[in-house]
Amino acid sequence: MSEPNDKSDTPKNEINGGKSGGKNNVKSSGKNKEGQQTNALRAAALAQQQRMRRLLRFLVSTAAAALLIGGTIFWLGTPPSSQHRPVSVTIPAGSDLIKIGSILQDKGIVRNAQVFALAARYEGNSAKLKAGRYTLFPDMRLPQIVQQLQLGPKLTVSGIRLTVPEGYTLRQIAHALETKGIAHEVDFLKLATDPVAIQQLQTDFPLPKKTLEGYLYPDTYRFAPNTPPQKVIVEMLTNFSARFARPNQAAIASSGHTLHELVTTASLIECEAKAPQDRPRIGGVIENRLRKKMRLEIDATVLYALGHHKDRVLFKDLTVDSPYNTYRHRGLPPGPIASPGLPSLEAALHPEQNDFFYYVARPDGTHIFTRTIQQHHAAIQQVRDERKLLQPAPAGTEVQPGG
Repeated sequence: MSEPNDKSDTPKNEINGGKSGGKNNVKSSGKNKEGQQTNALRAAALAQQQRMRRLLRFLVSTAAAALLIGGTIFWLGTPPSSQHRPVSVTIPAGSDLIKIGSILQDKGIVRNAQVFALAARYEGNSAKLKAGRYTLFPDMRLPQIVQQLQLGPKLTVSGIRLTVPEGYTLRQIAHALETKGIAHEVDFLKLATDPVAIQQLQTDFPLPKKTLEGYLYPDTYRFAPNTPPQKVIVEMLTNFSARFARPNQAAIASSGHTLHELVTTASLIECEAKAPQDRPRIGGVIENRLRKKMRLEIDATVLYALGHHKDRVLFKDLTVDSPYNTYRHRGLPPGPIASPGLPSLEAALHPEQNDFFYYVARPDGTHIFTRTIQQHHAAIQQVRDERKLLQPAPAGTEVQPGG
């Protein structure tokens, strides 16, 4: 008999069964690992989403709180009233910002003393506010109040009396200040024509960009000797606001013109009209010519471009190269040519509705208004005849206003 074979004694099914079971165990283990990884990723993603939701809720609540706080501070910094009524306020010497703010709050000039103190520090004038008696208004903005307290109280009785006539230019105002010993002419003109300095002034109406020509209200003022030019300018701008810009705010907004256009037109009326009844009529002529895109051909703009006054404009003067020369350029000049008084400002705001396109000045200061160029030429001849009866005509050929 032969010896038994170990391989033959091992059942085939056991051998095959062992091999197939190993493969199944490997596959099952791999699937479990993949499932565990997938679950881990899902859990991480879910946790990340939850963290993002919490972060988003935090950011939203923080932003809402910031908006609420910012809105509250903004509201506390707004004027407490829309009424433009004068309030007498006395700031004692040695008062700190909170003390000043409390006085202003008690007088109804500001809503909150602490917010006023913050505004003063922000403006950089916290150590420059001056004691004294002021006339303030509850509709003033915080920067305006700070500006007023920085410049000091307005003189009402004492001080140097200065009268700025209607129709004065910046140069004439500056010369008058120098003559009176109030401010230096050069320093005043430099400030009044400095675009950067102009934009730093605090007003309740839009200021021009390049020069304050036309915005310094003609009136009688009192200033101390050697007053800073800024204080002179602020007082005149405040007067302009009180006398025209603020009382006519609604009418200006509905006029179809900007404030700058109205002040520019008013300055033309101021320089052209001598008789009060002619002002709104000249305003109507300017409106009519602008509507028809006609050149205004106003002599006063030529004189402003020339830089000096003349009794009559001659044809040779019309060649001056300047955007203010309305004989060469259509539309309004770039800005006012003088400081208009209230009657001229009101005439620009409420011009007469008429169909006149021309006017010519008579020797007595009144004007003849006409509708056609033929009528205008006849009016010019009439005026020349009237002048001949009064005095001989000067050398040169004259140009008549509005034609």
